[in-house]
This record gives sequence, C-alpha cells and structure tokens, in this order.
Amino acid sequence: MTQPKLLDPKQDVAPRLVTEVPGPKARAHVEFDQSLSSPSLPRAYPFVPVRGHGAEVEDIDGNVFVDFCAGIAVNSTGHSHPAVIRAIKDQADELVHYSASDFYPPIYAQMCEAIARTAPISDPVRVYLGNSGAEAVEASLKLARVHTGRHAVVSFLGGFHGRTIGAVTLTASKAKYHAGLSPLVGGIYHAPYGHEADLAWFDEVLFDKIVPAEEVAAIIVEPVQGEGGYIVPEAGFISGLRELCDRHGILLIADEIQSGAGRTGAMWAIEHFGVEPDILLSAKGIASGMPLAAMVARAEILESWSKGAHGSTYGGNPVACAAAITTIELLQDGLIDNAIARGEQGLAALQAIASEHPDLVVDARGIGLMLALEMATPEQAEALEMEAFTRGLLVLGCGHKSVRLSPPLVIDEATMASGLDVLAESVAAIAAGTDA
Repeated sequence: MTQPKLLDPKQDVAPRLVTEVPGPKARAHVEFDQSLSSPSLPRAYPFVPVRGHGAEVEDIDGNVFVDFCAGIAVNSTGHSHPAVIRAIKDQADELVHYSASDFYPPIYAQMCEAIARTAPISDPVRVYLGNSGAEAVEASLKLARVHTGRHAVVSFLGGFHGRTIGAVTLTASKAKYHAGLSPLVGGIYHAPYGHEADLAWFDEVLFDKIVPAEEVAAIIVEPVQGEGGYIVPEAGFISGLRELCDRHGILLIADEIQSGAGRTGAMWAIEHFGVEPDILLSAKGIASGMPLAAMVARAEILESWSKGAHGSTYGGNPVACAAAITTIELLQDGLIDNAIARGEQGLAALQAIASEHPDLVVDARGIGLMLALEMATPEQAEALEMEAFTRGLLVLGCGHKSVRLSPPLVIDEATMASGLDVLAESVAAIAAGTDA
C-alpha cells in the first residue's frame, strides 16, 4: 500500500529548497566552523540556520526547512514568537543583567512565582533559577544530599541528565559520555527503566546487595526519557517510584528538562501519571530559547540550604526570565492543547509508516509532541536523519537506533503534515535502497 499524502501540495508551506542540501554556503561555513570550534560538539549533520519563524527555519543558502527538532526541544513557542521577542526587547530596554545571586532584581521573583504556580506539587514550593539543564541537575544533586544527609542517588539506564561531572555520572544513555572521565562522582547507581516489574530491582538487588535504602538520598527520573530514546514508561512505573520513595524516605526528583514545558500535552510529563515529585527540574523549552533553568522543590527541602550554599552569577538573568514568563503564558493559552492535537496527528502518521515498512521500522511511539521512530539498526536511523535533511526536514537521533520528532508546540496542522510527508518519503527511500 502506498503511503497517502497528508498535505495538499498547492499549499505554500515548507520545505522550500532552492539549492542542493547542504548548499555551497553551508559547506563553506561548516569548514570554517570546524577549524575553530571544539571537536567535542556532536553535530548531527551540516545544517547552518540563520533565521526562523514558527516551525520553519531558513539556512544560510536560503533553503527553508520544516523543523522537527526545535533546537533539541527548546523552541517551544516556535522561532521568534512575537510575544516572546517583545518581552525580550522590553526587558533589555530596562535591565539586561544584575546578578540575583547577590541582589534582588524584581523579575527574578516574578519568574519564580510564574513557574511555582505550574508545579505539580501540592505543598508550598520555593525555586532556584540557573542557566541550563545540567546546572539544574547539579543543583538537585547537591540539595538532595544536604537535605537528607544521605550520599547515594539512583538514576536510570537510558537516562540523560547532562554532561557536567555530576550530571554525566547520573547519565547512562551511552557509554561514550563516560569515556576517559573516571573516577566519576561516587554513590551513583543506575536502575532499569520503564517497566513496573523493574521496580522489584530496588528491594531485591540495590537495597539488599549494594547500598542500604537508608543511605539513598534521591531517585532522579525522566518521566519520559529523552535522549535515551523517547521512552514512555508503563502506567504504574512512576507511581511505583513514588511509593518506593515514600516507604524509604527518599526524595523523588523529576527531570523534566526535555519532557516538560508542555511538550507531552501536559505542562509537566509527570502529571500524566498522577504523581507529585519532591523536586522538579526544568530548562530547554521553558524560555523559548533563552538560557534558563529552574529547580522547583518543596519549600522545606530548599530551606535546607544555608546562605551561600549555591548560586549563579547569571542564573535567572532578567532577559531570560522575561522570555520564560511569556512562554509559560503562551503554553497555558493554547500551545499545550495544540501539542495534544499535533501529537495525535504525528503518532498516527508514524504508526502508518511503521505498518508500511515493518522490516525497517521497529516501533512508533510517543506522547504529545515527543515522538519517535525506532529503526531496525543504528545505521538506518542515521541514514533517516540525513535523508530527511536533504529533503528539507530536520529530525534528530536518540537512543540506540531511534529518530526523535520534537517540533515547536506552535506547529500547525499543514506544516506538521508536510514534515510527516517528507519523513514518510525518507523512510521509503531508505527501504528502496535496502531492498536494492
């Protein structure tokens, strides 16, 4: 059966390609960049963005792409949303920077209040603001140990929490992230993820044979795993973690750096499971591309910190806070609902692609606009990234052999359909090459 077209081709939506991809200017710039920048940057393919609007991005050669990356799930309100840009400009006119680590810029507390109102925590909360997801993770690691007086922390196989030394110790999605770094932070253990049956590992293995439960400060979990493969856990897994933590006096930290800010069709992914965390971490999509992170915790936990125990010169920058406050307003004013609708559209299309190519596509999964196609091999996943790119669609790999779709939450039905058409064509091209 031939995959049906999802879009009327007469509609003027991306992609709109005017050169080969990558074009001559892109190739030249990549060569220039690689002569100067750190070789540690993973760089998926030679895309050179210069401007964007909504869910479309233009490269240096004038090619316009459908964006199913959103800057790694960062541009939640799309590129250059007029309300966000206005908030940034208005704040920049007043005050670009004054460190909230030592003083009291009003917008810092305003941002704390804005995100506190959204937190899925019924007790009073307090907020710490930083600059990045890894910073939020590092802050939570310190706070959990200080508050509990315990040293051990558990994360999950497949989880990704950042590349700074504490965060990368918690990360267990790919061995390469640990290469050459030993010894890493002590007291970190990695549990199996996602199945209710996996919860028995804690009592039967970890607490019985490795570390006593009374020495475990926290369990940190992505309610939906991001870099590890866009893995949605079984319904009872997250609630089982909550029960386990309550039973042993362990803090539950929800790493919502990728899954939060409306991406899954709820403000926070953990809400899908009816669970309250003790600490919630946010970054990526919370400020529409400005560098900002938040750690929201039950007040009694955050109050364990003494003055000077943690801080950041740039954390809670006024311009970033202005962008985030507006972002939260936009998410609650319709973008979360759009994530649900476009997510249903996307998942149906992915399932159709999987049905069309059962030997090539292992799984189609996701929730909201956190979607993935799992291919049969890592090489096929990499080929799909590049094939989609050359056809005008931006996607990004995740896990061992999956391709993730994380469009801006502003994406409309037509643009979503156009991108899905390109994805279907790209899978079909790989299938044809495989068959040949």
